[in-house]
Amino acid sequence: MEKLKAGAKELGLELTAAQLEQFDSYYRELVDWNKRVNLTAITGYEEVQLKHFLDSLTVTLGWTPQANQKDFSLIDVGTGAGLPGIPLKIAFPAIKLALLEATAKKADFLHHMTQKLGLDDVEVVVGRAEEAAHQPRYREKFDLVLSRAVAALPTLVELALPFCAVGGSFIAQKKGAIDEEITRANKAISLLGGSLREVKRVDLPSLPGERYLVVIDKLSPTPEKYPRRPGLPAKRPLA
Repeated sequence: MEKLKAGAKELGLELTAAQLEQFDSYYRELVDWNKRVNLTAITGYEEVQLKHFLDSLTVTLGWTPQANQKDFSLIDVGTGAGLPGIPLKIAFPAIKLALLEATAKKADFLHHMTQKLGLDDVEVVVGRAEEAAHQPRYREKFDLVLSRAVAALPTLVELALPFCAVGGSFIAQKKGAIDEEITRANKAISLLGGSLREVKRVDLPSLPGERYLVVIDKLSPTPEKYPRRPGLPAKRPLA
């Protein structure tokens, strides 16, 4: 995990030998399960270190975690293979993590991975964001909401912001030209109680390409009717 270790240092993170072992185990299980369950198109050892693990840790450029931050709750919406949630949990084991995934086979992998890595305070939530966000257990209960490579920003805001507690933040990881996407998301951000804090470019020598963190603060409660029923946020975005 030398590439990951060096990249993490660029972010100001010192990963321990034990944490690097966890990442190595994560990689091996990911590749093994990927033969049976479609988890990722990226499987090369160095590629996964950079494009999955390090890319997940770049969230810290928009959120300053405290190493022993107790009772800090984070939900990863549409987590897939556990990215970015599991890498952040490995790096910051004190956080409380929820992994939301609609596909049962992927959720099975997440359960397996959590046990394999010995991660505490991790809940795998199987279901769609449109439905889970209306459950009192999850609605406006998280300090930080994350999402990576899930949907266009106007849709994503409707799926993610309802999970965020007032005073918390939502960070969307995005690639490529995003100005138009952000403009189209302004209505949804406002309607759902958010405010765009910043769009931060991720500028690391080891991570090529245009990568951004869209950081949205939650200022007021999301109206009860949002998110709308499953499929509607994608078909008819609030734009």
